[in-house]
Amino acid sequence: MSRLEKLRRSLILQGLDALLVSQPENRRYLSGFTGSAGWLLVSAANAFLAVDFRYVEQAKREVADFEVIHVKGDVANWLPKLLLDLGFKKAGFEADQVPFATHQQLGKATTDRQHELQLVATTRLVESLRAVKEPEELESIIEAVKLADTALDYARSIIRPGITERELAWELERCLREKGSAPMPFDIIVSSGPNSALPHGRPSERAISKGEPVVIDLGARVSGYCSDLSRTFCLGEQDETFSKVYNIVLGAQLTALATIRAGMSGDEADRLARMVVDEAGYSQVFGHGLGHGVGLQAHESPRLGPSSSDELVDGMVFTVEPGVYVPGWGGVRIEDTVAMENGKVKALTRAKKTANI
Repeated sequence: MSRLEKLRRSLILQGLDALLVSQPENRRYLSGFTGSAGWLLVSAANAFLAVDFRYVEQAKREVADFEVIHVKGDVANWLPKLLLDLGFKKAGFEADQVPFATHQQLGKATTDRQHELQLVATTRLVESLRAVKEPEELESIIEAVKLADTALDYARSIIRPGITERELAWELERCLREKGSAPMPFDIIVSSGPNSALPHGRPSERAISKGEPVVIDLGARVSGYCSDLSRTFCLGEQDETFSKVYNIVLGAQLTALATIRAGMSGDEADRLARMVVDEAGYSQVFGHGLGHGVGLQAHESPRLGPSSSDELVDGMVFTVEPGVYVPGWGGVRIEDTVAMENGKVKALTRAKKTANI
């Protein structure tokens, strides 16, 4: 079943005549269009890609299964007439993508035209399809994973006392780009010493020193698809705190990798690792979820974390990344991109998990 067919089946289940798609990765997933602006309108019988003058030729080159239409002005200027001409009564839109002001404008435009159109807020209709990867998608992710692994190996070879977080981050980005990555899927994280207690710390001018944690979190992008990988290093001899915290985080991650099974919820998977951290007495400083989906976005469905009802099934790609962050001392995070295959987790990233350099 094609992606469009799967979406059309969802529209039937939702009782919708059509769906307006504006989220960039959803737009690319369904149509192949890589431009930075445009709208898809999908119904049982129609598939339109609406773009302004800047993207008409690009859309015609990239898109096969959609009719490209050239539009002018805001969406409220052209969409109501198109919906009226097609006879739609109930159209969905992506609630987390359409600004409130745009929704108001669409409502006013349909009222002014005396068009009995119901606009229905939807969430995750396309994202739920994207969560299960097709073989060619997995191939691109694996290529992005290989680049991330290469960059981590390179980090081991150049990291030294005195290099700043920012210098190391730039060297890693340069490595990834030279090896073939598209622009980074997210800003590379290099955080050392007390800075590593910030889960999403930004590289600073702080010089890296011996005996302290250094968290590196990076990813690559190939054909639009991402990877995500974190390791924690220590230059020179580890102190007692580093060894203790590192082994707790590593134990939590290895436990999750060995015991996550298809059919579990994101909450159940998260608890497998969280119990290890909790039993060690660090429950208060593992404040984020265990992982997230990886694909056209570095963070997408499914979500592995407390209260997540997302079901983990074969074909999904996600991260497993427990972390412990101690204010004033530092943090440890160990993260792999994995795929669910034959009911079990298979690690795609293969960078070494030894901390000593």
